[in-house]
Amino acid sequence: METSPIVLTTDFGLDDPYVGVMKGVILRINSHAAVVDLTHNIQPQNVRQAAFLLGTSHRFFPQGAIHAAVVDPGVGTDRRPVLLVTPTAKFIAPDNGLLSQVLAAFLDEPPSQPGRVFVPDGLEAYHLTNDKYWLHPLSNTFHGRDVFAPVAAHLSLGAPPSDFGPPVQELEWSPIPQPVAHVNSVEGEVVYVDHFGNLVTNVPIENIAGWTNIVTEINGVQVHGLSRTFHSPEPLENESARLIGGSLGYLEIAVPDGHAAAALGVTAGGPVRISHSPPERPFFTADPPVGNRY
Repeated sequence: METSPIVLTTDFGLDDPYVGVMKGVILRINSHAAVVDLTHNIQPQNVRQAAFLLGTSHRFFPQGAIHAAVVDPGVGTDRRPVLLVTPTAKFIAPDNGLLSQVLAAFLDEPPSQPGRVFVPDGLEAYHLTNDKYWLHPLSNTFHGRDVFAPVAAHLSLGAPPSDFGPPVQELEWSPIPQPVAHVNSVEGEVVYVDHFGNLVTNVPIENIAGWTNIVTEINGVQVHGLSRTFHSPEPLENESARLIGGSLGYLEIAVPDGHAAAALGVTAGGPVRISHSPPERPFFTADPPVGNRY
C-alpha cells in the first residue's frame, strides 16, 4: 500500500527515546508508513531555526509529503496544534510561528513584524481538536507523541484534513529578518549555524548576482571574494574564511577544514555586511562630428 511519506523535524535530539516513540506511534497506526527524518538537532526551543530549515527544505520531498514539525516550547498551554495544507504538502505543527517560512512562499508581501497572518488563498488550515485521532491519556508535555504523530499517521492513510478540527483563518507569524540592501552593499545576519560550523546568512545568493570585488565583513573580519566550493584548489589571498553560495539558496561563510562559528566568534543573530566595488563607468566623449562642418 502506497502512502504519503511522513517527515519529522524536532528539537528532541537522539539521546532520548522521544523520536523513536513518535515513529512507533506512527507505525502502530500505519505499518506501511515511510518515515523520514529531516533533523532532530534543532537547538532546543529554537522555533526560528526550525522555521528556516523547514521552509528551505520541504520542497525536496515528494508531492503530498506530510511534515510533522515539533519544536514546541508552549506544549500543554493554550497554543493551538494546527494542520496547514498547501498545494504540495501538509504540515502539522504547533501554531507558534514554526510554519512562517512555509507561509512566506505564498504571501505577496510577508509582514516584517511578528503577529498573525491570514491563511493565504489556495491554502487551508485546521485547528487539531478532534481527539478521536489522539492518543489517550493525553500528556501535558509530549504532544509530539500524543497529537502530532497520530494525526500524521491518519493523514497518511487518507483521512481528510477537515476531519481533524475546524478551519482557522489566521496563523502565528514569526518572520526571519530580511536583509537590507544599499547601493553597493547588503546587510544581513546569520540565521543558522550548521553541524560543520558554517554560518548560513539570510542573504539570498541572487542578491549579489553579477557582483565583483566582493568583501564580506563579520565580527571585525574581512572575507574577500566569492568562492565556488568549500575547498577550492587555489585559496584566496590572505584567506581566513570564505563566502560561498550555499545549497539552501543563501550565502554562507565557511572556514576550509574548520569551524567558522568558532573561528570567527559568531553565532546565530550575528550581523554580516557584504559589499562590492561596481565597475568603473566608461568615459564618454561627445559624438564625433558627422560630415564636414566647413
